This record gives sequence, structure tokens and C-alpha cells, in this order.
Amino acid sequence: MSNAEATASPDHTGTGSGSAPAHNPEAARLRALLEPAVQANRLYLEDVAIIPGSHRVVHVVVDLPQEETGGVSLDVIADISRVLSDVLDNDPNDDGRPYDLEVSSPGVGRPLTEPRHWHRARGRMVKVNVVQGENVTGRIHAVDGRGVTLIPEVLVKKGMKPRQGDPVKLPFDRIRNGKVEIEFSHLPEDGLEPEHNGPSEEA
Repeated sequence: MSNAEATASPDHTGTGSGSAPAHNPEAARLRALLEPAVQANRLYLEDVAIIPGSHRVVHVVVDLPQEETGGVSLDVIADISRVLSDVLDNDPNDDGRPYDLEVSSPGVGRPLTEPRHWHRARGRMVKVNVVQGENVTGRIHAVDGRGVTLIPEVLVKKGMKPRQGDPVKLPFDRIRNGKVEIEFSHLPEDGLEPEHNGPSEEA
């Protein structure tokens, strides 16, 4: 398991809704409660969900800001878990019922469906599902307010390493979604725009 998929789950007694599904009004309330603390720790609150059961789970997904690359480290997950635990313990609308707090980050398997997801994946190899066009596999070279620029991989003879094609600009309105391709080894690519690195480690 990579750090980007790591989870810390301290045990608590606190708030939540015993039978409420994820993305319900209680989850929205908790998002509003937790978001300021997440932002104060230079993180982005991706999602808050409530998983019902005999012992409910408040599942919080955090990510690095879009201008940073890399994954969220285990240390960062542990630190923000403690911070959010304190916030929930002091929730003025706490009903006293027990819950588990589970904090994780999206991991590389998250579909790329929002501009910030593409920013976060800069430098990674991705497979892009294109609207009314041929799907593209390539490395994310740059992202701006209009779309994504990829350096595509051009297939050559079997057994030979794929070569890089000319940059391709895909507007966001032509992208259905994308998915990061897992690479066992990845060296920085020449020509990528400067980017700040996040306080994290990647597998």
C-alpha cells in the first residue's frame, strides 16, 4: 500500500447519523465543521462520508493543494487525524453516540474528473477517456484553466520502448475522465513546468 492510500482510524465517541448514507445532510454538516481545520493545515477536504453500522464510521478524505505534487504521507494523515478528532470531540451538535474517525487520502486510483485532480497528477502517465474522439495515453505536461496538455506515448514495434509524440491539448469539455497509470519506476520528465512538491512520499 502506498502512502497515498494510507488510513488512520482513531476511536471516538461523538457525532454522526446512525442510519444516514454517505453524502447526506449530516455528512454535509460535518464537512462544514471540519473544513476550516483541514485548510488551516494546508490540505484540501475532498470528501466526508458517514458509513452506517453498529459502530458508525466518519470517513474523511484529504488531499494536498492542487499546486503540489506527490501523495499525502502517513505522518500528515496521522497529524490531521488528531486535529479532526479534537474538532469532532468539541462538536456543539454532538449527540453522544459512538463513532470511528477514519482519515485517508484519495490514492492513485481516483478517477480524474475535476481540474484540481489533473493539477495533482502533473507529471504522471494517464489514460484519458475523450468525448467524441480517440482516447489518449500520455504524460501530463501542463494544466491550465482551459484544459490539459499531454505528451502522448506512440506505440512502436513490439518489445521496443514507446516514444513520445507531439504535445496534445485537450480542453476540459472534451475530457470525460482520466485515470493514472501505475508505473513501477518514474523519473522526472524534462520539459515539465515548475511545480512545488508536497510534504509526502510516493511508492
